[in-house]
Amino acid sequence: MKPRRVLVLMHESLVPPASLKGLSDKEIDEFRTEYDVKAALEKAGHEVKALGLGDNLSELRSIITDWKPDVAFNLLEEFQGIVTYDQYVVAFLELMKLPYTGCNPRGMMISRDKALSKQILSYHRIPTPGFAVIRKGQRYRLPRKLKFPLFVKSVTEDASLGISQASVVPDADKLKERIEFIHEQTNSDALIEEYIEGRELYVGVLGNDRLRTLPVWEMDFGTLPDVMAGIATRKVKWDRRYQKKHGIRTGVAQNLPEGCGAYLDKLSKRIFRSLYLSGYARMDFRMRPDGSVFVLEANCNPNISREEDFAESALAAGLDYPALLEQIIRVGNNYQAAWRADEE
Repeated sequence: MKPRRVLVLMHESLVPPASLKGLSDKEIDEFRTEYDVKAALEKAGHEVKALGLGDNLSELRSIITDWKPDVAFNLLEEFQGIVTYDQYVVAFLELMKLPYTGCNPRGMMISRDKALSKQILSYHRIPTPGFAVIRKGQRYRLPRKLKFPLFVKSVTEDASLGISQASVVPDADKLKERIEFIHEQTNSDALIEEYIEGRELYVGVLGNDRLRTLPVWEMDFGTLPDVMAGIATRKVKWDRRYQKKHGIRTGVAQNLPEGCGAYLDKLSKRIFRSLYLSGYARMDFRMRPDGSVFVLEANCNPNISREEDFAESALAAGLDYPALLEQIIRVGNNYQAAWRADEE
């Protein structure tokens, strides 16, 4: 791909330094994705400018007008401190007619609303755990169709925010406590769903008109299930010492039931289409010991740091990190081309 002017969008607190020298892993982890993407694009010969956004779009408008980038590489996960507001920044890019990477605003809105996305998946008869939404500030009665143990999380927050071992509740008293915790700590509605015991699988999807799925990836919880539930808590995902202590790792899923890989491939593409996603996404599944599979959620614009699941699964498919970023830019541009063609 020819060199481009690439505007990399990120939160203002995550603009990486020019060098990582002298920084600890913990410090680097804060902006690892932003650093990896920026450094790889620069090494590939692109002219790269990093822009940190907090609560103002004026600088973004000025850069688009004056610098005239070819594409925006979107790494935002929030805007104005609200996790769902990054979709409005993407909508602004569309208004400015600037191609961008990753998901479109509609797909972002639908997939980020876990209750809405599960309703859509249920409509399309895509298997997902039974669920209910408990609105903040309202009294509730547990639906009889839901059976304990249940899993409680925020309807809108991601990155495992608010998820811990206490998220798996065995009875009504613990359920009440956890719902109140989610309401207070995340200031959002609570989603309760049936807890699926089994293997946790991920499938990356890349593309727009033509979709490519990456190898099935699995979270190996190590020794964790021996003492507690095997779930992807915030500590499991981000705490390096905790991962080392329990032998937690991810890798290519081994010994899947016959036909499971092809089924997950087809199912992931159906989910991608059903939720109006574009660019790239990661589907999270649980598989029971009997082989039955349930989709937990679809993650638009998942973490793409060099050593994270999405990039590692791409590498297993023969797509190294620079090639992955180029592909993400290419499918982003293709989405914009299709969108413009529809307008005309």
